[in-house]
Amino acid sequence: MVCARTLCLLVLSAFLSPGASWGAKRDRPKQCELPKLQSEMNSFLWTIKREPPHPPSYLFGTIHVPYTRVWDYIPDNSKQAFHNSPNIFFELDLTDPLTISKLTSCQLLPHGENLQKLLPRDLYRRLKRHLEYVKHMMPYWMTADQRGPGNWERKRPVWVMLMVNSLTEWDVRSRGTPVLDLFLAQEAERMGKTTGAVERVEEQCHPLNGLNFSQVLFALNQTLLQHEGVRAGSLQGSYTTEDLITHYNCGDLSSIIFNHDTSQLPHFINNSLPAHERLTAQQIDKNPNQTYFFAFGAGHFLGNHSILDILRQEGYEIIHTPSDHQEPGRENTQREEPRDFIQGVLT
Repeated sequence: MVCARTLCLLVLSAFLSPGASWGAKRDRPKQCELPKLQSEMNSFLWTIKREPPHPPSYLFGTIHVPYTRVWDYIPDNSKQAFHNSPNIFFELDLTDPLTISKLTSCQLLPHGENLQKLLPRDLYRRLKRHLEYVKHMMPYWMTADQRGPGNWERKRPVWVMLMVNSLTEWDVRSRGTPVLDLFLAQEAERMGKTTGAVERVEEQCHPLNGLNFSQVLFALNQTLLQHEGVRAGSLQGSYTTEDLITHYNCGDLSSIIFNHDTSQLPHFINNSLPAHERLTAQQIDKNPNQTYFFAFGAGHFLGNHSILDILRQEGYEIIHTPSDHQEPGRENTQREEPRDFIQGVLT
């Protein structure tokens, strides 16, 4: 599990103001209908303009969910920008086994510690009971080759909380399908593109591992209360992956966070993860004749002091790219191959 901005949004749901009651029922967000026109699609693509004859570069907001859940909702011009860019950069290199190994290690408690000794007794028992329920339901939710929760008692509490949020029926059923950022990384490798990362594992892990322990216990408790309520049939689910997918596809991802009355939330979002701006700018400036495609978690593009704001302050001209926009002179560039990529990638 990667500490992408999307995951931090799930952490934040446990720190909302008292007005956002955990016990209140609410309507589930309706799944978006697939738009019939490109102009009706949401766009998480921004173009970094440069003086001619230098080509543009791109910023694209991803989401850490199975790519099949969002791919059809991504505009063709976003896929075209990916295809036309010889250099693809991500937050982390998710195709690197060493990166995955470091991510796994960062989630573990230090010095062989165990959650049973770390958590309050009642909280530990409730957590164990819920994961036993999940384990019991796994055969109904997943195929034989999919994995269960693993050695959860060795994980840090904040990662256990994120794991609990990811162990819903629909999340489990989707396991085995690459998430969007991993899928793009695999496609970039397959197409022979130059790939890279702008962060180290430590920069992804430390913000979550550094959260105040009492806050993490509060968040874990609230997460368990919500899931226990769902199991008992008294509550609908909290804001989960399904909500993030719906808001990403519908173009309203920010509403899942910013519809709560808390002045601390935007500050936390903008400072919870290290900035990508410096390395992003270095890559852009290093080879002005090259096109770069930067795929970062969509949360990096939301709120004040986003990556867009900071790069603009550094003098870069960045414009949002509407879903039906075509770059002048690029309409026929490599037309057949990207069409195969766009339409045939799921077959």
